[in-house]
Amino acid sequence: MSKLRILYVASEINPFLQTSEVADFVRKLPQAMQEKGMEIRILVPRFGIINERKNRLHEVVRLSGINIAVGDEEKPLTIKVASIPNAKLQVYFIDNEDYFHRKSVFHDKENRFYADNDERAIFFCKGAIETVRKLGWAPDVVHCNDWITSFIPLYMKTTYKNDPLFKNAKTVFTIYNNSFTHKFKEDIMSKVKMMDIEDNMLGNLKSADYEGFIRMGVEFSDAVIVAGENKKLEGLFKKIKEKKVETIDKDENYTESYFNLYNELVG
Repeated sequence: MSKLRILYVASEINPFLQTSEVADFVRKLPQAMQEKGMEIRILVPRFGIINERKNRLHEVVRLSGINIAVGDEEKPLTIKVASIPNAKLQVYFIDNEDYFHRKSVFHDKENRFYADNDERAIFFCKGAIETVRKLGWAPDVVHCNDWITSFIPLYMKTTYKNDPLFKNAKTVFTIYNNSFTHKFKEDIMSKVKMMDIEDNMLGNLKSADYEGFIRMGVEFSDAVIVAGENKKLEGLFKKIKEKKVETIDKDENYTESYFNLYNELVG
């Protein structure tokens, strides 16, 4: 069996940031897959509460300098990198001064959900794909974690479908119980659009809420996983036809379940 290349894209990872179960999952699973002989890359946002000096982040100049379009604006992309202590894993951080230099993650100090979290997600998803292109590294599987990664499967099935690095890649979308109640402005659909994306492809996003994000990720990914038992999340998928949704509990065998899933998708 050839050495699979797995790209993990997520909202957070230990030890750099932990606000939910995503951080532990994305810390443990990539290392387990690496120990099984897979080649790993990890991409997360560089939220402002991540201490660069303490965690020894440094900018990768050769990867930085791209401008990412979000709606009518273009924002510069900066890429930083750090190593996970006691593991042979590097983490690439997607950074932008406007979106990620705040001293909080998704809520302000009054616990209000940031109104531009949609733009932050779009920037992150586009930035993640462009970073992999700059790396010149072709993943076999792109494993997207949590709602902030919801648009990556869409972009890979449309704008980047003929890109030599991505044309054979499969996407996995894992959903966690990190919902929010905020409703974004109607222009979210125009902000998300890229080349080869028609309006009718964005129908699941019309609700402009958490459920819309999740449905977009589900619709365009090749495999959907609900992390642990969560009947509420599983109920979101009944309206999306012919989509295989699995539940993988975090028991002692969950890494084996993902290992088998990756090989099944690529095989």
